[in-house]
Amino acid sequence: MTKNLKHLFDPHSVAFIGATDRPRSVGLGIVNNLLIGSKQRKIYFVNPYQKKVKGISTYSSVLDISEKVDLVIIAVPGESVLEAARQCVQKKVGAVIIISSGFAEIGKKGKERQKKLLEIFQSTQIPLLGPNCLGIIRPKSHLNASFAPAMPKVGEIAFISQSGAILNSVIDYSTKYNYGFSYLISSGNEADLSITDFIRYLGDREDVKVIAIYVEGISQGREFMDIAKKVSNHKPIIALKAGQTERGRQMAFLHTASLAGSAQIYRAAFKQSGVKLVSTLEEMLDAVRVLAWKPRIANGIGIVSNAGGMMVLATDYSERAGIKIPSLSLLTKRKLKKAKVFSPSVLFNNPFDVLGDASPERYKVVLESLLSQKNINGLIVMQTMQINTEVYQNAKVIIEAQRKWPQKPIISTCLPGEISASGLALLQKNHIPNYPDPDRAIKAMKALLIN
Repeated sequence: MTKNLKHLFDPHSVAFIGATDRPRSVGLGIVNNLLIGSKQRKIYFVNPYQKKVKGISTYSSVLDISEKVDLVIIAVPGESVLEAARQCVQKKVGAVIIISSGFAEIGKKGKERQKKLLEIFQSTQIPLLGPNCLGIIRPKSHLNASFAPAMPKVGEIAFISQSGAILNSVIDYSTKYNYGFSYLISSGNEADLSITDFIRYLGDREDVKVIAIYVEGISQGREFMDIAKKVSNHKPIIALKAGQTERGRQMAFLHTASLAGSAQIYRAAFKQSGVKLVSTLEEMLDAVRVLAWKPRIANGIGIVSNAGGMMVLATDYSERAGIKIPSLSLLTKRKLKKAKVFSPSVLFNNPFDVLGDASPERYKVVLESLLSQKNINGLIVMQTMQINTEVYQNAKVIIEAQRKWPQKPIISTCLPGEISASGLALLQKNHIPNYPDPDRAIKAMKALLIN
């Protein structure tokens, strides 16, 4: 049965059971995050043992709140959660997030408690997120119903994670690379709502361009495959699967009580569902960033470099990834030669070596010539720090070329350092991703290819 998630992601009122101003507590973290969005919605704090939290009067129970409550967050000791849940059902709230741990992830006693929790909600239409989760964040509406350390920027990436800690790290990482999110969801033990439910919901959201999922285990495999296949037809899904070894599967179960099946089964299921499986968290973040910023393209790219070694590496990685590097047409070669900015030693090939003494003008000629060729659908531009390399001015050239050919994504490859810092910052500001290694750039470009 599909539940309505409107009150979970777009609440007009939020009650927090477990509110406290105790220093360095999860409760205080949630309180502070809720107050950030207090101008957008009503916030109610529930704590029977404390009359005020952060100067705001509290309620002894959610039942004491006379107004309608759209969303309730519960962060109390595990043994107190069931009574709080019953009160939420009695209040007929719109949705519930249970942050508290102490459920299926701790063994037999916890499993029994989680079973009772699900029974409380089973006969209702109230969607339940958790338990044992970080919560949710929706930056656009200033909703931070979590104990995450910061509110990320608004963007078009939706990230669903069965690990709350990984979600926290991803938020911190995103601030460095100037990209944002539309939804961040920590699904925890998935007693009720699962990754499948969220993919279904996000598939129809206009503010979601790409979906990333961190998975330890999927309980309803067939339903997941059906929904993922439907969504991936029009919206890319990038997956990082943990628990691919026997020891890893054991750790996944101890973490969120996820039953992680064999790696081969998951790989096959993801492939049939159109889900792109990546090997590392870094590869996932590289892929979602470029998918959020750049259009998807047909196979066939150009590579430009001022260093032969980098060019050879990029060629190797492209071959392994199945990325085509079309030869330059006679028309493109004529354009390049006509510019008269090249020494006699330059070879007019793709990949194109602009040589170590390349000026911004030379980069501009090559970028414009290659991008004008019909079967070159994207470009990787590589720079190494040589005496004549002007990274900031080259960044301006790259940005100008991208504006002229917006449907042909440009990706930068440059190892960051003090000399390159200002130029790379300019690229990031203009949504041109830079990857320090050509292998990462090639994998990011592959993520853009339409299968």
